[in-house]
Amino acid sequence: MHISCTFCFKRPIIVHLDEFDRKLLRLLQADGRLTNNELSQKINLSASQCSRRRTRLEQEGYIRGYRADLDREKLGIGIVNLITVTLATHNRDNAQRFARLIGALPEVLEAYSLTGEMDYIIKVVTPDLRSLSAFVSDVLLPHESVQHVKTAIVLDTLKEGGGLPV
Repeated sequence: MHISCTFCFKRPIIVHLDEFDRKLLRLLQADGRLTNNELSQKINLSASQCSRRRTRLEQEGYIRGYRADLDREKLGIGIVNLITVTLATHNRDNAQRFARLIGALPEVLEAYSLTGEMDYIIKVVTPDLRSLSAFVSDVLLPHESVQHVKTAIVLDTLKEGGGLPV
């Protein structure tokens, strides 16, 4: 399959993945612990071919890594918060200061730069509301790059960590 990105400013990104590569990616995305023997049985290729394809996909950056899916509740950090942030000034230095802050905070799971009214949205996990309050009051608001913060506590998760549609 050949996909060309028409939204790129420099040159189109061309992705060359056949159906075996896509099946391998789907299976590993669902369970990164699958062995090459298990993969070979599921996609009808030899284990050595699966190994070569997996290695190539890792080297080319399609597979960025493997990780365990941990249970927040069992670990005592079950509250998920979505926090929007507006920066105090809109310049490169201020954005970089904010990015360094966010990158150093383990409770921040995801962070996105946005268009529109808010500059960023971050997904933060905390053990309780007191911890959320301390995070906002003691970490975000006093930071020189931050002007305004809005929080929303997630009541229920309908879908999380879904795989990419490959």
